[in-house]
Amino acid sequence: MALTLALVACSPRQLILQEAANALASQGQAPEDDLVLAREASAFYLKLSEAVLRQTPGNVPLAVAAASGFTQYAYAFVQLEADRLDAKDAQAAQMLRERAASLYQRAQRNAMRTLEFRHPGFSKALAAPALASWPRIAPEDVALAYWAAAAWGGQIALSKDQPEIVADLPLAMRLAQLAYAAAPPDNRGALASLMGSFEAARPGGTAQRAAAYFDEAIAQDGTHSAAAFVAKAEAIALPAGDQAGFSALLRQALAVSAAHPDLQNSVMRERAQWLLDTADDLF
Repeated sequence: MALTLALVACSPRQLILQEAANALASQGQAPEDDLVLAREASAFYLKLSEAVLRQTPGNVPLAVAAASGFTQYAYAFVQLEADRLDAKDAQAAQMLRERAASLYQRAQRNAMRTLEFRHPGFSKALAAPALASWPRIAPEDVALAYWAAAAWGGQIALSKDQPEIVADLPLAMRLAQLAYAAAPPDNRGALASLMGSFEAARPGGTAQRAAAYFDEAIAQDGTHSAAAFVAKAEAIALPAGDQAGFSALLRQALAVSAAHPDLQNSVMRERAQWLLDTADDLF
């Protein structure tokens, strides 16, 4: 009887928490194209989402919203500001990059915690040397795995002076590969772009293969998303010294973002314009 009463007492609380988690996840997916408003609203939303997620660790929509929110906040409002500041104040820029890396780590931790909750032993399986031991990504976990891998890659890219973090690059790439393989072929544009970024960055990676991933992403999402154009410009054209190709890709990004001014494209528009404005210094 005591156990029954305890379970009954817990049920309303869990129900309320799940309803709150679902409501927060829905809010995270709401359209918004005002970068200033998004920045001002993000801090409270992310803190609240993270707190509720700790109480509902199996809630995939909220985990996706939290991981994507921290990742996009780090990229749009911290890392981009660091890049802009670099020429004027290298020390301040480095401090911002360290903060961005910390936010990426937070996003990755939230996503991986939920994957581990849903699939106990997930992290251990991901690190296994044998292909047969690697975890399987369920279709409903693809978005979560994508944001975990994207955030992980972002943290690694900003932590090149920390070997213990850089050593995780193969695991982040493996997670992205597993998500890419599990996603429907006609709905993996963002994953293809992420694979392109990893391929361009990894030791032994080839520009040709990376470009093929970016081209796949552009073929799938390029009419409404500017992200792959910017990623290809930075990962392929810039290292190759191809300023004409670099500028052409960024102008395509500006055109797409103008036609579809959602939050992600607004961020990409700002980065594309900044890269164009500083192209002479970059080449």
